[in-house]
Amino acid sequence: MKINQIASNMTELKTHCATVLFSYQTPVAGYDAQGPFRTDCKYSVTTTKHINKYLGGSTVGREVSQEFINELCQ
Repeated sequence: MKINQIASNMTELKTHCATVLFSYQTPVAGYDAQGPFRTDCKYSVTTTKHINKYLGGSTVGREVSQEFINELCQ
């Protein structure tokens, strides 16, 4: 695993199967073999901005459950 600080309160975790964006301390989006994904949970306006900035837009990425993202980080 590798951790990268990519912006203020935005951290990227690279694992063997995915790259996951953390907004503050919550994993919320990323990339895997199927492409970009984002959480289906609604968080703060700032976290939504982090996700959109990271993925490149508000319509980019398939929605996945928060549990799916959490499991990628274990």
